[in-house]
Amino acid sequence: MRVSTTSMRAGSTARGAGGRSWLPNVVGPTAPRALLQRRAPSHVVKSMDAYVEVVDGQPTIEQFEAMQREMQALEEENERLRAQLGAQRSPASNKSREAVAQAQLQWATPAAVRSVQVPLATMSPTTTAGLKDGIVWPANEARFWDRAPRTAPMPVEGSGGKGVEVDADSMSIVHITAEMAPIAKVGGLGDVVTGLAKSCLARGHNVAVIMPYYSSLPTDQIEGLKHEMDLDVPKGVRWDGEVQMGVLKTSVYWGKIAGVPTYLIRPFDWDACNIFRGGRIYGGSYDEREAYLYLCRASLEFLKLSGMKPDVLQLHDWHAAAAAMLYWDCYHNDGLPSPKIMLTIHNLENTGEVRQDEFAATGCWGEQFASIDKALDERTIGHNPERLNLMKGGIVYSNAVTTVSPTYAREVATGGAAGFLRPIFEKPDIAAKFFGILNGIDAEEWDPATDPLLAANYSAVVPGGKALCKEFLQRGLGMAVDPTKPLVAVVSRLVPQKGIHLIKSAVYRTVHHHGGQFVLLGSGHADGIFKGMAETDFKDHPDCRLMVMYSERLAHMIYAAADIVLVPSMFEPCGLTQLIALRYGAVPVVRATGGLADTVFDVDNNSIAPERRNGFSFGGADDGALYGALDRAVAMYRDRPADWAQLATRNMLGDVSWGMSAKLYVAKYRTILRS
Repeated sequence: MRVSTTSMRAGSTARGAGGRSWLPNVVGPTAPRALLQRRAPSHVVKSMDAYVEVVDGQPTIEQFEAMQREMQALEEENERLRAQLGAQRSPASNKSREAVAQAQLQWATPAAVRSVQVPLATMSPTTTAGLKDGIVWPANEARFWDRAPRTAPMPVEGSGGKGVEVDADSMSIVHITAEMAPIAKVGGLGDVVTGLAKSCLARGHNVAVIMPYYSSLPTDQIEGLKHEMDLDVPKGVRWDGEVQMGVLKTSVYWGKIAGVPTYLIRPFDWDACNIFRGGRIYGGSYDEREAYLYLCRASLEFLKLSGMKPDVLQLHDWHAAAAAMLYWDCYHNDGLPSPKIMLTIHNLENTGEVRQDEFAATGCWGEQFASIDKALDERTIGHNPERLNLMKGGIVYSNAVTTVSPTYAREVATGGAAGFLRPIFEKPDIAAKFFGILNGIDAEEWDPATDPLLAANYSAVVPGGKALCKEFLQRGLGMAVDPTKPLVAVVSRLVPQKGIHLIKSAVYRTVHHHGGQFVLLGSGHADGIFKGMAETDFKDHPDCRLMVMYSERLAHMIYAAADIVLVPSMFEPCGLTQLIALRYGAVPVVRATGGLADTVFDVDNNSIAPERRNGFSFGGADDGALYGALDRAVAMYRDRPADWAQLATRNMLGDVSWGMSAKLYVAKYRTILRS
């Protein structure tokens, strides 16, 4: 880092590659992705204990690298299947794909054209011999989910996909984020950024993402990765005990992640500055507050110098919130006059608190934001030092503030979800610009009719494969193979927010009281609880597997096998688990909070139209409330199988994609552009 002992004016022009077009240089089409090798692993399970693979809190570097390899294999398998299905899309889908290509011509390199075809299975629900014949059944394999479950894919008809509506007037939208699925994903934030960006691209808009260039990123999964430009970014640095303003030479790279044009930002010399260096996302030795403040300033400086003129800047969570503050004070009148700012709050658990001198990592002094009407954290008034709250500053300085479900928005505005920030949401000017928009899921990645990770594909039209998926998981995990037992699943981070005490109670209730089966997949702060249960009460139990670990591939298999998916969260801004469950024909049992209350409607609630009822819900936070919903679900599964099948089929036909959510975001973009 070059340090200047003279103060730098906030928003001054950085030296470097000025006047560049924001369009990346066009490069040739990339080579086809390698196909996933379909070989069974050579290792063999010698004990049921081998199924309990514990990760203490955060994964090690070796585990993270294994995750990266797994995600790469998953992406390659999905890309292969999409290529095989390329010509099977409906005219509406073809129209939307043309819109994506047109948008990418403006922002990025054209997508490769794929034309390989594979016939869709159209057998009746009772004729599943073709699907069954191709399954490679597990046979005492330790990680059976790491290899392909079939000799060849056999997608079926009836995925329920809908054509994408293309908007008449395109907008230019830039997201600034700390995460992006699939390669920089820790939680739902990464899924939302990718899903929303892809959906807006499909609607014909110009979309790009700016994110950190973490050293842990699997660069082979970034299509067309290339160096875009270098620039000098204003940044404060502590020197001889004092903060002085200087510049940090910064490199910007471009590539496509999941088909979305993406700009990646990092220090030019990682040996001199270790920001974004580490073995995993949020896993380096650098100061995260400094890193994301730098990301905000570097993103705006890049937009200015590259000549990009977005209509909307969408900022995600506290990591990007400072960009709203910097934009209006430093850039609106200096090179970036046009964009409006939207802040999307994914979770208020972490709001980003910094000392005023720490804010100098942006190249601006924090004192200019240290007032109650701007970003001062009222909890620290009278303290030494007083602090800034980045989320508060982002809320105040944004043209619109969204969160990820209408109910969570109400809980934030009028309940306790906002915590100490509740007074800011009660202000009329803030309340008028605060909205909740539900998340969706990527309907291409999560489609049981085409999912290459399933032993047998299935849909509402061809449902027979789901029973085969259940048998495949039971065999693979060494459980009793019994199609009549209700299989309850939890796929979750094991943290207090997710209702750890209720998950624990549900295991015992399902297995001991109902004689059902239970499968858990997840890791987090509560690893020890479930590890202990796996090694004692449920050691080698034929009806229970507690998988304290991470695997995206195994998650797909669990959703497909499950009859019931449990989501007993204490609070849940939106949640994606219940949406995936609906898509995969697993009936959700949820605690009615946040986005769970907006997406799961109890089958016994007569105040809701019958066609909207899709699961079971409860309101309390004790075992009795949980049992009331879980017991009703198990009773319906066992006593009314025809009603259960009808419910699962209706759920699979529902639209839980990003289609409607993206439409609402586009409408909100247009509203703030008119304001």
